[in-house]
Amino acid sequence: MIEFLWLLLPVAAASGWFAAQRSSSHFESTPSTFNLSSDYFKGLNYLLNEQPDKAIDVFVKLIDVDSDTVETHLALGALFRRRGEVDRAIRIHQNLIARTTLNAQQRALAVLELAQDYQRSGLLDRAEILFIELTQSIDYQVYAYRQLLDVYQQEHEWEKAVQTAKALSKISGENVKSLIAHYYCEMAEMARHQGLRDQAVQSVQKALTADNHSVRASMLEGKLALDECDKKQAIKAFRRIERQDATYLSEVIAPLKQCYQDIGKEDEFKKFLQYILERYGGITPMLVLANMLQDEATEEQAADFIVKQLHKRPSVRGLDHLLDLALSHTGNITYEHLLLLKDMTKQLLKNKPVYKCHHCGFTGKTLHWQCPSCKQWNTIKPIQGIEGE
Repeated sequence: MIEFLWLLLPVAAASGWFAAQRSSSHFESTPSTFNLSSDYFKGLNYLLNEQPDKAIDVFVKLIDVDSDTVETHLALGALFRRRGEVDRAIRIHQNLIARTTLNAQQRALAVLELAQDYQRSGLLDRAEILFIELTQSIDYQVYAYRQLLDVYQQEHEWEKAVQTAKALSKISGENVKSLIAHYYCEMAEMARHQGLRDQAVQSVQKALTADNHSVRASMLEGKLALDECDKKQAIKAFRRIERQDATYLSEVIAPLKQCYQDIGKEDEFKKFLQYILERYGGITPMLVLANMLQDEATEEQAADFIVKQLHKRPSVRGLDHLLDLALSHTGNITYEHLLLLKDMTKQLLKNKPVYKCHHCGFTGKTLHWQCPSCKQWNTIKPIQGIEGE
């Protein structure tokens, strides 16, 4: 509370100074000067007695809003919002907007502050109305469009988000292709969960039209093809990811393997794995190849293959798999030692994240297309290196 008082005292002091300036022409009238000073100190007294609502009422009445005192109102409201007392900030800014003496620029600034109050308090429908109004203001339209995007993302209003992103790009020149593709992918996922396949397919195609490098759209196209048992189309969609962003290939190796098995072309899949392993590396294709070798040849050959790959690219997951092979046929002399190593690698892998946001550093075990921490799109990717791919 002490910190709060020290922050508010300059606002109160400014209020008193402005009010005194406004009444200077009537200084000879002692009663009016006394009444004014009484109100000023009454407001301070409410602050000192931890009664901010009553203090707000006093200062709102005390300040005759004009071009000199608008900033005082705004400072007081912003102060309350920063401290999390949004209801009080709303009262201040609503009172300010109600004044007819504001010019266009002052009103726009007051509307912006009130919109941020509503957004902070979760009143997104009210915030939306005010941000839409601000899109007509040259000074604030870019910021307003960005805040509208945030509102529509929270409300899952993806069609509105698409239109807003296009409007933002038009006035700011920003590249929003990836954003729009994600919005269409959100629509596609909603339609797929509702069983509206045709609608989902249309949304995926719109996503790829908006951004032909959208990995998410290709993954969705592949899943929709699998829903219809169209394995060839699924393979086509999944393999497109190599051209879009090869770091995501590990996400589609499992469904690709199933597709190739179902159409009887495992050898073609094996060649594909060898190709991406040589070109891009990665633990996932290496382990899948090792398993195929184990099924087709012997455990020793699979183990030799893993050892060679681990020399090139050390990996905890690769070591863990190698220990599995060793434990399956080792003698009793070294079994306990290998088991201890196996338990250690298991614990290492259990607590390690699989994905990382390249914007804010957020890590997790689930692939998010929008980072839960910084809210950026398309910044989370599989972790590479000894503890990842």
